[in-house]
Amino acid sequence: MKIYSAIDRLIGYAVANLSLPPRDAVFTRNGLLYLLGLPGYEPSGEEYGGETVSELLSALTRAAVEEGVYGEEDAERMEDAVMGALMLPPSAVEERFSRLFEVSPARATEWLYAYSVAGDYVKKEKLDRNPRFTAKNGLIVTINLAKPEFRDPKKAMSGNSVKGGYPKCSICRENEGFAGRAKRTLRTVTLTLGDGKWFWQFSPYGYFYQHGIAVNTHHTPMHVDGETFFELMDFVDAFPHYFIGCNAPLPRIGGSVLAHDHYQGGGEILPLFRAGLAYKLSHKNIPGVEVGVLDWYGTAIRLTGKDRVLLARAADLIRRGWESYRDEARGLIPADEEGIHHAVSPTVVKRGDTYDLHLILRSNITSPTYPDGVFHAHPEFHIIKKESIGLIEAQGLFILPGRLVEALECVKDAIMAGSLPAEYEDYRLLYEEIRAQGIPQTREEADEAMRDELGSICERILHNTAVFETHRDTAEFLKGLGFHD
Repeated sequence: MKIYSAIDRLIGYAVANLSLPPRDAVFTRNGLLYLLGLPGYEPSGEEYGGETVSELLSALTRAAVEEGVYGEEDAERMEDAVMGALMLPPSAVEERFSRLFEVSPARATEWLYAYSVAGDYVKKEKLDRNPRFTAKNGLIVTINLAKPEFRDPKKAMSGNSVKGGYPKCSICRENEGFAGRAKRTLRTVTLTLGDGKWFWQFSPYGYFYQHGIAVNTHHTPMHVDGETFFELMDFVDAFPHYFIGCNAPLPRIGGSVLAHDHYQGGGEILPLFRAGLAYKLSHKNIPGVEVGVLDWYGTAIRLTGKDRVLLARAADLIRRGWESYRDEARGLIPADEEGIHHAVSPTVVKRGDTYDLHLILRSNITSPTYPDGVFHAHPEFHIIKKESIGLIEAQGLFILPGRLVEALECVKDAIMAGSLPAEYEDYRLLYEEIRAQGIPQTREEADEAMRDELGSICERILHNTAVFETHRDTAEFLKGLGFHD
């Protein structure tokens, strides 16, 4: 039977890539036979030949369907179960990570990431197919082919809870090995942040290099307070090669799981980290902390210093100031009968012994004109991006929906032909703006023009999210909190 060949090659793959001890190969194979409901085994003589995990799992499913072991509808569940059985248990992963961490934090995270890819938890092959480019304005634009578009902010409040209440949400640690959410391949490692226990895992559909989340072991709602800044600095003290941050803990301005406290981070330098300063300020009662208004499209502030206590003090002064800030003429109302509207989205990067702590000021207030959010992507841009503008996009890495791949090719055809079909009328903004810059004469020119246009739209979306119109306005807000030139 072909399925025995697929099993034998997967066992060989696990020995080569998943640290399966050869001594355990027969034991593990017998476990797979039971899992698949096979009454016996016939050696195939097949060996692992360097195939990717996707190729091996596809071969397993083809054989299983052909031979009536399981159906196509069960493929995802069974592939997850098989790979989970081939991987090291969480305790062994934790022990290996800890040993490597003593040598080098970067080496430990590199191993865990590679192991998560090899175990098919991180879907790197799919992620590598996502189109990605850096626009002329420095923003990074990706098109997400791996996941469907997420448009319902109400789901954020529920935290993607599992029917029946176990696990309580999609990122609780109890998901590790939970078949009900196809998490048999999930492996996590323990962290201590502040006075609490947290854990780290990589995202299966990450948006950037080694994208992961640090999750509170307690199922507690997302929040940002004075302790948050210390926890973020604790993380970069342990993993100085990563950044770490979190969404503003309010619906409509990022965060698909508001029900469970967590941070996002990873190994990529995002565009916001490279931004210069439009204004420099300081505070006489907080020495050693440089405060700058970022020369950025959204409203963002950078605090730089070496003293953790002073840095957290300055950050919390700004947080509390923004959470209570009211300017009805600008439409900035911190809270009303609909709830709280102001929050900050913090991120920390470490450079040597110096911390860069960024605060992005966010508001989720709505109006009759902007029911999806006043400081959200405005309606003319919804054909490109209607999802919440969360932490990652607010820092300059945009994740656009997969539906754009086909649509934008058709719009490029229309731009060169000089006529936009009725079914693509929603894309008229792109059509007219690109043609106004000069009609592309070749496909390469059309591709470049479309990349420039997408970068421009993403820049304008970030301007939509800015709670202050100018950098000077942001500086005046800070001066009202006691900062000065």
